[in-house]
Amino acid sequence: MRLVQFLDESGRRAVALVDGSRLRCLRDCASTYSLGLEAARGDTPLAALVDTRVTDEVVSYDALEAEERLLPPLDHPEDPAHCFVTGTGLTHLGSADARDKMHTKLASTDDLTDSMKMFQMGLEAGKPDGAGVGVQPEWFYKGDGSCVASPGAGLAMPAFALDGGEEPEVAGLYVVGDDGTPCRLGFAIGNEFSDHVMERQNYLYLAHSKLRSCALGPEMLLGPLPDGVQGTSRIRRGDETIWEHGFLSGESNMSHSIANLEHHHFKYAMFRRPGDVHIHFFGTATLSFSDGVTVQPGDIFEIEAEAFGRPLRNTLSKHAAEPVRVRAL
Repeated sequence: MRLVQFLDESGRRAVALVDGSRLRCLRDCASTYSLGLEAARGDTPLAALVDTRVTDEVVSYDALEAEERLLPPLDHPEDPAHCFVTGTGLTHLGSADARDKMHTKLASTDDLTDSMKMFQMGLEAGKPDGAGVGVQPEWFYKGDGSCVASPGAGLAMPAFALDGGEEPEVAGLYVVGDDGTPCRLGFAIGNEFSDHVMERQNYLYLAHSKLRSCALGPEMLLGPLPDGVQGTSRIRRGDETIWEHGFLSGESNMSHSIANLEHHHFKYAMFRRPGDVHIHFFGTATLSFSDGVTVQPGDIFEIEAEAFGRPLRNTLSKHAAEPVRVRAL
């Protein structure tokens, strides 16, 4: 079961169930946020609540895409400051070839970088048995809900950015219930989008490189994440595809379990504030930057995986320079 959020022809928010090539509208439902909170309050499975709201009213998916009326599959509809956008890195095993090379290097503990050490920690203790707690992953903050671009919208890098590279990832989508319990609504495909040139200058610039826009959707997948997710990430420039590569996600391709990543995010009390939204990216092993690609404004990022329905497309742009002024009071 997959859901989309969109603006109707009058500009009002709405939610619909993906039914093949059709979108079936949900009654009395203006956001997946309100739907999730209702499910949490009633202790009702989200899919069961959707079944009670779906109608025979149909809207054109193609028209919503063409008119750029699709919204991210989850947001905070009233205040984007109450939406945390975060992520974890060094969580994916990568291709078999890359994995073999990684394990060969891990066989010797001499001269391991901090990144390699953290990756090794995940391999050894990122998937604890039973209800145990595994090793904590690398963690980063991207911004609040204002940094999330809608499907089809521009994905802008700031004027001072050195790069604006795609990162095809799966994201977990959460609302925090009235009692402070994080509730996962589902998952979405996303473009985590980072400044890899800045990060390469010095790994301590990672925090800066992540303070960028991102994109999500268009569809929210309800229920568990498939153990193996296979997708394709590509970059189009004009009529040409300048880069294309498959990517893998899901726990069978990860060094951490989803539960372990969730634990180490929500263990902080400030992330369990009732009513807040959390969008948490789970990492990737596939980047065009690793293949020497240099993106430029006007390039179109396209990320797709069958489990998540239609592809996520966004066009790279760049903000004009803005003066930074601090006023002393």
